[in-house]
Amino acid sequence: MFMLISIRRGNMQLDYQNKKSIRAAIGEELAELGKVNGDIVVLDADLSGSTKTSIFAKAFPERFFNTGIAEQNMITTAVGLSLTGKIPFAATFAVFGTGRTYDQIRNSVCYQNANVKIIGAHGGITVGEDGASHQALEDVALMRQLPNMTVIVPSDYEQAKQAVRFAVEHKGPVYIRSSRIDVPCVYDSNYEFKLNKSVTLKEGKDLTIFAAGDILSEVIRAVTMLEENGIQAELINVPVIKPLDKESVINSANKTKLVVTIEDHSVIGGLGSAVAECLSENIPTKLYRFGINDEFGQSGTPDDLLSYYRLDANSISERITEILK
Repeated sequence: MFMLISIRRGNMQLDYQNKKSIRAAIGEELAELGKVNGDIVVLDADLSGSTKTSIFAKAFPERFFNTGIAEQNMITTAVGLSLTGKIPFAATFAVFGTGRTYDQIRNSVCYQNANVKIIGAHGGITVGEDGASHQALEDVALMRQLPNMTVIVPSDYEQAKQAVRFAVEHKGPVYIRSSRIDVPCVYDSNYEFKLNKSVTLKEGKDLTIFAAGDILSEVIRAVTMLEENGIQAELINVPVIKPLDKESVINSANKTKLVVTIEDHSVIGGLGSAVAECLSENIPTKLYRFGINDEFGQSGTPDDLLSYYRLDANSISERITEILK
């Protein structure tokens, strides 16, 4: 199954028969970069098979450290390595890597602007059957409020690879969120990740949709459905939640006068809140935030959960149609 959407640079193709993993992209890119940069080291809290840092561990066992189920120790160890000139990537599930380690990230990483990169795997309700205890819905909010922290939420394989490349070159703390599910590829090798620039995938006049993370492919399908019903939605992918590309938010909102944010995260503190803050301070605009509404997740298949929380393509299209009516 293939789907095309019209964008400024031509046609973009989503291949649903060739989905790729964001977490695998991170593991593979770390291994590739490890070949040319001996300062890269990777730490994991006994979940390397799931986070895919096992790929790096196999290639460079002497530069891989399994700290066990001791996430706080993993972060402080990463800080120590960064102070010796290493570039440490510390990986675990997002719910543990941001919540259980918040004090260490705040005081040891961000307060002294340590060059530590944190990989939060299995973010959002698409973790699926593992349920609420493992579905991080507040990790972006926790990381976004910390001074010196850059927050990146890749939407596909290529974007994730380039986010890792950026993190290696960037001096200072970086949080990269990844998901469990495989997703269709949105970008190819012609894509160029830019810290301060979002990506306009489709121009429109009736409303603007800002989307981040693995849910982007569902949003693209929804935009296509809306277009078939005569609704022209402008779709902007926001891979970097902090620092937010405020210029894109302001310019698009000024054109369409209506904004919707969509994310696999709580509506509190994530992309929706970042866009709301920007709009309220610069160009007050009607805003609807689609995400998880101040509640925990639950166990179920990713598709069933997206449908339950009305974050699948059909529900997104229906909700936006209702708003416009």
